[in-house]
Amino acid sequence: MHNKVVYHAMKAFSWVGLPVVRFNFRGTGLSEGKHDEGRGERDDVLAVLDWMETNLKLPILFAGFSFGSNVGLRACCGDARVKGLIGLGVPVHAEGRDYSYGFLRQCVGPKLFISGDHDQFGPQEMVEEILGQAAEPKEIHWVAGADHFFQGTSDSPGAKLGQMQEIMREWLWTKFDLS
Repeated sequence: MHNKVVYHAMKAFSWVGLPVVRFNFRGTGLSEGKHDEGRGERDDVLAVLDWMETNLKLPILFAGFSFGSNVGLRACCGDARVKGLIGLGVPVHAEGRDYSYGFLRQCVGPKLFISGDHDQFGPQEMVEEILGQAAEPKEIHWVAGADHFFQGTSDSPGAKLGQMQEIMREWLWTKFDLS
């Protein structure tokens, strides 16, 4: 919830005038419960969607980073309340876990995927193959010289978070009526 990628994603939503809800999954930070390999975490996402629907009464756009992108995409695909999905640093294999995305074939809402072209948990060739099978509409953007956390590589030093944020802002502004 407090890492730089999530913070910069929140700023992109705020920049276009959208309220943001950030949360930790069960067992993360000061959250109660314990990690449930993505099963219970999907329930966490759905609980936040319920809260947002009740309290904000606005169209919902979802963005998740890394593990959160996989879990959130799974939970939000097909949910009529969610009008758009953003996956940041979509992982294929990380921390001993393999991630699958076959469900994206039936996910017909607007989708934006942003990853670094040097993402150690989502190699570009593997991610392109997986996301290439996702239903339209979708956009896939690669941030040159960025790793999983949108930090620079030795060949391209310096943070790339601003580039990630700009891609999000442009997509949000052009895909949704935010006036």
